[in-house]
Amino acid sequence: MPKTLKSAVPAEQVAAERTDVGDRVRALVADIRERGDAAVRECSAKFDAWSPESFRLSADEIEKIVSRVPGQVLDDIRFVQDQVRTFARRQRESLLEFEIETLPGVHLGQKHVPVAAAGAYVPGGRYPLTASAHMTIVTAKVAGVPRVAACTPPIRGEVPDATVAAMHLAGADEIYLLGGVQAVAAMAVGTETVGRVDLIAGPGNAYVAEAKRQLFGEVGIDLFAGPTEVLIVADRTADPFVVAVDLLSQAEHGPDSPAVLITTSEDVAREVLEHVEALLPGMPTRDFAGPAWRDHGEIHVVDDLEEAFALADSYAFEHVQVLTEQPRQALEKMRDYGALFLGPGTCVSYGDKVIGTNHVLPTRGAARYTGGLWVGKYLKTVTYQEVTSSESSVLLGEVCGRAARVELFEGHARSGDVRAVEFRRGELSWNPA
Repeated sequence: MPKTLKSAVPAEQVAAERTDVGDRVRALVADIRERGDAAVRECSAKFDAWSPESFRLSADEIEKIVSRVPGQVLDDIRFVQDQVRTFARRQRESLLEFEIETLPGVHLGQKHVPVAAAGAYVPGGRYPLTASAHMTIVTAKVAGVPRVAACTPPIRGEVPDATVAAMHLAGADEIYLLGGVQAVAAMAVGTETVGRVDLIAGPGNAYVAEAKRQLFGEVGIDLFAGPTEVLIVADRTADPFVVAVDLLSQAEHGPDSPAVLITTSEDVAREVLEHVEALLPGMPTRDFAGPAWRDHGEIHVVDDLEEAFALADSYAFEHVQVLTEQPRQALEKMRDYGALFLGPGTCVSYGDKVIGTNHVLPTRGAARYTGGLWVGKYLKTVTYQEVTSSESSVLLGEVCGRAARVELFEGHARSGDVRAVEFRRGELSWNPA
C-alpha cells in the first residue's frame, strides 16, 4: 500500500466546482450553424473584444506580422519545427501501403489517404502557445493534407505575432485571428468566409474542448483533451529540487492541472514537498501553479518500482517522467501513458516546446485507449479489393451465399450466387487490363 504524503481534493468536490459549459457551448454552436459569420463576429466581439473587417489574415498582413518578430525567435521557431517535422516524417515512413494476393487472382490492398482539409486550433488566452502551431500544422502537412486552416485568438486585443509567424512557417494555408467556440464551430460547420474542414486538432480551454466533443462525428477531432497532467516516478537517485521544479513546470498550465509524484524514497518525497513550498511564492505563474498544487498535487511513497509503475499506470496520465537509476525499465513495465520522458536529461517541458514529439496528448484517463496526436491522425487508412480470377470469384460467391443466408441477408447471398453461377458458366467476364 502506498503511503500518501499529499493528496488531491476529492473528485466529487472537483466535479461540483467545475462549471458546466455544455449548455452554453451548445447554444453558441447552434447560433453559428444558423447565422454563420454574423454569429461568429458577435462571439468574437463579446469574448475577445475582436471584430476586424476580416478574421482571415491576408498575405500582406502575415508578412508584416512576421517582420515584427525578432530574428532569434524566428530562428528558434524554425529549429523546433525542424524537430517536429523530422519525427513526423519518420512516423509517416513507418506507415506502409501494401497489396497482397490472398487467393489466385484475389488482390487486397491498403492505402493511407490524407484528409482533404484540417483545422488547427492554436490556443492563446493568457499564454500564446506558439508550440501548438508546430504540433498541429507541421504534422498535418507532413501527412500530406492539402488545406490546413489555422485559428488562434487575439491576446487582450493584440495580434500574437510569434504565434502567427509559427503558423505561417509551419505551412498553414489559411490563418484566422479567431478563438474559442466560434473558431472551432466555424471550421467544423463552415460559414460564408470560413470553409469547413474534415478534422480539427489542437488543445484549448474547457469551452474549446467541449465544442470539439459536441461536434465530433460531424467533424473528426484529434482527441478529447482536459487539463495538462504530469506524473513523476522517482527513486532514491532523483534530485528532489529537479523533481519539484518539473512538477511546478506543468502545474503552471492552469489551476486544475494535476501534478503527481510517486517515489520509492520517503526522503525524496519530503524534500520535494519542501522545495515545492519554497519555490511557489516566487513563481510568476503562482496564481495558476499554486491552486493546481494545492488542489491537485499528490505525493505517494511506495515500496518498490514495480509498485510505482503499476500505480502510475492506474493514473493513465498524459505526461510521465521517469527519474530513476534505470529509467528505460518504464518502457517494459508501463502501458498507460501519453508520453514517457526518461531520465534526468529530459523533461516534460522539452516535449511541450522543443524536442519534436507531439505535445497534444490524451488526458483524463484516455491514455488507457489512445495515444496522442501524430501524423497518422490526419490519414485515413483505406482498403481496396479486386478479383481477377473466375475460379476465385466462384469460390467466394458460393461461400458468400452460404454465409449471408446464415445471417438472413438474402440480397447479399444473391450477389454471391450470381457470380458463382455466371462465372462458372463463363457468362460474366472482364478485362483486368
